[in-house]
Amino acid sequence: MSTTSLPSPEHAAELREALLAAGFTADGLLDLLGAPAYAALARSETVPALRATRGDGPLAALVRLFLLQQPVPYVHARAALPVEQALADGWLRREGDEVHATVDVRPYGGPDGEDWFIVSDLGCAVGGAGGIGSREEGVVLGVGGASTTLAGITVRTPVGSALDVGTGSGIQALHAAQHATRVTATDVNPRALEFTRLTLALSGAPEAELLVGSLFEPVGEATYDLIVSNPPFVISPGARLTYRDGGMGGDDLCRSLVQEAGARLNPGGYAQFLGNWQHVEGEDWRDRLRSWVPRGCDAWIVQRDVQDVTQYAELWLRDAGDHRSDPAEYAQRYEDWLDEFEARKTKSVGFGWITLRRTDAAEPSIVIEEWPHSVEQPLGETVLAHFARQDYLREHDDAALLEGYFLLSAEVVQEQVGAPGAEDPEHVVLRQHRGMRRATKVDTVGAGFAGVCDGSLSAGRILDAIAQLVQEDPVVLRDRTPEAIRMLVEQGFLEPVRPVPESGQDTGQGG
Repeated sequence: MSTTSLPSPEHAAELREALLAAGFTADGLLDLLGAPAYAALARSETVPALRATRGDGPLAALVRLFLLQQPVPYVHARAALPVEQALADGWLRREGDEVHATVDVRPYGGPDGEDWFIVSDLGCAVGGAGGIGSREEGVVLGVGGASTTLAGITVRTPVGSALDVGTGSGIQALHAAQHATRVTATDVNPRALEFTRLTLALSGAPEAELLVGSLFEPVGEATYDLIVSNPPFVISPGARLTYRDGGMGGDDLCRSLVQEAGARLNPGGYAQFLGNWQHVEGEDWRDRLRSWVPRGCDAWIVQRDVQDVTQYAELWLRDAGDHRSDPAEYAQRYEDWLDEFEARKTKSVGFGWITLRRTDAAEPSIVIEEWPHSVEQPLGETVLAHFARQDYLREHDDAALLEGYFLLSAEVVQEQVGAPGAEDPEHVVLRQHRGMRRATKVDTVGAGFAGVCDGSLSAGRILDAIAQLVQEDPVVLRDRTPEAIRMLVEQGFLEPVRPVPESGQDTGQGG
């Protein structure tokens, strides 16, 4: 798989037209296969899709060719594609009266309804025929959960330059091409860059600068407005598989990527990565990650999952198909993973998101948290809002907070928790129904404060009114409340706003 020549992108535009004309899109697949078979593909179960493509129509032929990797009669392929050109360019190969796909082509819906195509090695796209389960060193994967997660959290403001480190089949570069004037993609695997070229061409996207090399080595001292990477972050005993194993000891690859990114960011620029990190005996994992953050950068790091070392080893042994090998060989590989973790005193491994923002602030904001609960993708706007709130909080001391005006976020609801029939709730919960979907307990004062925040009164005036209602000293209440306000702002329950003018008041600002 890793030594085969790849198709030429020269006539990708004509092939794209044929795929779209046949309805070979994400929506078209759902219509043809139906929801159950479509969902089964994501689990690498192909029988339902094979049953749904028994007909001889163009779309059925394309699904069998490029997603299910089944041979298709030449006459059926000719009805769906410019087949002679596809054969000449290497997208197909012919055996007798049948044709076979040489690469996996998966329809992929863009964020604004675009019809894109991700090109990868056969059987190595989620939704492909065989799942991954490959021990080929140079294999290039297609779309997976990690890919879509990173695409969803990435900030999508227009930028002049973007860099995709470890591009693989080019998914992040494809997204970046929609809002960056110039896109550079790098990978240590030259085949990956060729797949990126195919993905961009078949998706109708602009070409990118493609550079071979590890991490930031290929770009020298160049700087960027946006850096993204779904790196080979797996912490493993050795670098067997290029697409997942970093080749450095422990979590050093992720650490190096994060630490070196700061110098490659333009002022105000963002770097966003997925990563794995070790939980080491006697060490707080938050301290470990805090040490990674480069100088001159704000950081928001979210740990989404933690696995003990046995779970982690089993996950990636299965990913490579080792569980289907000789039992003795599997057991030895398992031992190798556990030996590696034991030597590094690693008890578990965390997975999550790392976002950096280049800043000139004297005291950068570093937020490291654990949030394993469900979120609502895409989160690019949520990331932007997080850093905007950090700027606000950094610039406002407690006195300035009390003079500030706030608005309860539109998606926040209040839940009262207590025994049925009780006069007063045991506690009150504020819950977000969008973005990070956070929830936090608040006391009666906090709930009352949040409920009144409509931008018309300063925080101090609201607290004075609450103090009168609960018969508390307003000075004491003002002294103890800013910390709670700061938390509600930091987590997105309250939004700082300009004061809402009273009726008939002229703000002096045009509409």
